[in-house]
Amino acid sequence: MTDSGAGGSGDNKDTEPLEPPSPRAPSDGPAPGADSPTREYQFPAGVAGSAPATAASDIDGVRFDDGLTVGLLSGPRTVTVPDVPSPISARYLFPTEKYRGEWRRHWIHLMPWLVIGTLATFIMGLVSGLLTRADFENRDTALWATVLVWLAVLGFVGWKLLDWYMDRFILTNKRIMLIQGVITRSVAMMPLGRVTDMKYSQTPMGRMLNYGEFIIESAGQDQALRNVPHLPNPNELYLQMCEEMYEPEAVDEREAEPEEDLIPEDALSKDDA
Repeated sequence: MTDSGAGGSGDNKDTEPLEPPSPRAPSDGPAPGADSPTREYQFPAGVAGSAPATAASDIDGVRFDDGLTVGLLSGPRTVTVPDVPSPISARYLFPTEKYRGEWRRHWIHLMPWLVIGTLATFIMGLVSGLLTRADFENRDTALWATVLVWLAVLGFVGWKLLDWYMDRFILTNKRIMLIQGVITRSVAMMPLGRVTDMKYSQTPMGRMLNYGEFIIESAGQDQALRNVPHLPNPNELYLQMCEEMYEPEAVDEREAEPEEDLIPEDALSKDDA
């Protein structure tokens, strides 16, 4: 008996040639260990070399949220203004000038009067309660006088609210205007060509609530419009006024650009068909 050993050739042992493994047929089911089945992207018919569309789930973690960029870290925002002047300001504009916008004072302008109205209501309730419990000869007269004083204070606060609504700060391509008053109207105007210096200041409260005071200097000594407090969005308004003074052609070109259609014409023609 012949011993081939560990290093023997093994000539007396019958062996079969090894065959290469057959390729595995593709399966529509999920791969082992996969949570969800994989799908192949099918290109549209007639479109060669098109890139696959990105799934919404693939970019969920890289979307930007506009709500995170607010406050002091946000960039300049476009001031929202109406396309046409309101009836309050339209009467003071002449046909050859171009309307750029109008703004009311910030609501903080009403804060002193709102505080007065709230305190008057509280004091009226307190005094009325004391008068109701008291027992003296002219109690009803004193109670009516208290109510009348309270109504007069509320009427004055309402007048200030109406005055705030009627006041407008107007910007055109030729001048800036400040309209004030309800019955007695006051219109202050300054040409943009005569503005020599302009700045705005914000207190800490103004930075939190987004309002500021504009200080405008002109070449004349008697300035009809110099300090304008409590204007909203001061940074955006400042940039808009500077652009109107130094780059009026750019403003006219931007205003003349046609608006792009949100729905393509091809889609509209297909729907009609």
